[in-house]
Amino acid sequence: MIEYENLRKVNEKLFGDYKESFQNFLDSGWYILGENVSLFEDAFADYCRSEYCVGLASGLDALILAIDAFDFPEGSEIIVPSNTYIATILSIVRNGFKPVLVEPDINTYNIDPAKIEENITDKTRAILVVHLYGKACDMDSISALSTKYDLKIIEDCAQAHGATYKAQKVGSFGVGCFSFYPTKNLGALGDAGAITCSDKDYQERIQALRNYGSQKKYYNDIIGYNSRLDEIQAAFLSIKLNVLDDINNHKRSLAKLYLEHLNDKFIKPVVDEDYFDVYHIFNVRTDRRDELKEYLLKNNIKTEVHYPVPPIKQKAMKNVLHGNYPISDKIHQTTLSLPISYFHSEDDVYQVIDIMNRWC
Repeated sequence: MIEYENLRKVNEKLFGDYKESFQNFLDSGWYILGENVSLFEDAFADYCRSEYCVGLASGLDALILAIDAFDFPEGSEIIVPSNTYIATILSIVRNGFKPVLVEPDINTYNIDPAKIEENITDKTRAILVVHLYGKACDMDSISALSTKYDLKIIEDCAQAHGATYKAQKVGSFGVGCFSFYPTKNLGALGDAGAITCSDKDYQERIQALRNYGSQKKYYNDIIGYNSRLDEIQAAFLSIKLNVLDDINNHKRSLAKLYLEHLNDKFIKPVVDEDYFDVYHIFNVRTDRRDELKEYLLKNNIKTEVHYPVPPIKQKAMKNVLHGNYPISDKIHQTTLSLPISYFHSEDDVYQVIDIMNRWC
């Protein structure tokens, strides 16, 4: 059986370093917001070519706090892609604002810059881009709109650690929101997240928000949250950050095999020299997606669907989102994610390719 994912195998090479770091953590006696968090924040900010990083409890918290920290006025609208994972939209709703859905480009699966401007109103305050599947968005076009209409850029980088657009890292175009959920290219061994930014005042506000609204113990200046990156997860992440480029390059080499050898009856990800894709997910599309998924499982290959239900059709969004989004619908109905983990070998991928190419 070729598994879709196996977190033990992904992390196995690092177990020795993890165990040592856990013992050091245990012996330190400092378990909340200590040296491990500070070291990881500095290292990850440097990796993303951003000035600052603030460690948080999860990727969703990163999105929620990123919006909260801007202190937008009541009734604000935030533009977001219609095919994103629901967490992106939840962060807007949890802040009491209106998510305005914009369709993606059917070729890249990222928000279509050509469709953003028609959705901007006098209530629009930000564009929340999602670098889906590990491909950066078209940030030239989006940044131009941000400048023209004085809008903030918030980046959902949960699937794109290390991805670049024209050699610039995601998370450095605006405010970057990262998840370190265990399946991510840079995954912790539990929930974890972070925000990257280049404004000192904004960094300090996020630091306060994550810690009950406090910068000084027992003095609370703003209404905050409890969303602190754990010391132990920060230690694990610092170890894994050292091999993130190896992880990304391995996934890129597997993606290259799919791209070169998979039959063209499958719609494969587009490749462009301006984009450095890190393939958190390698998806193909076919109108017979469910048949293909079943066929592969019968041939001992596990796959996933990211995602089976678009946000507009989620029960939780019944009274929140409205309208028709046919491009999003089409993606959700036809996409299938193939095995492309750090533990997969070229032989694994060649087996998947061979079996897929024999499907008719």
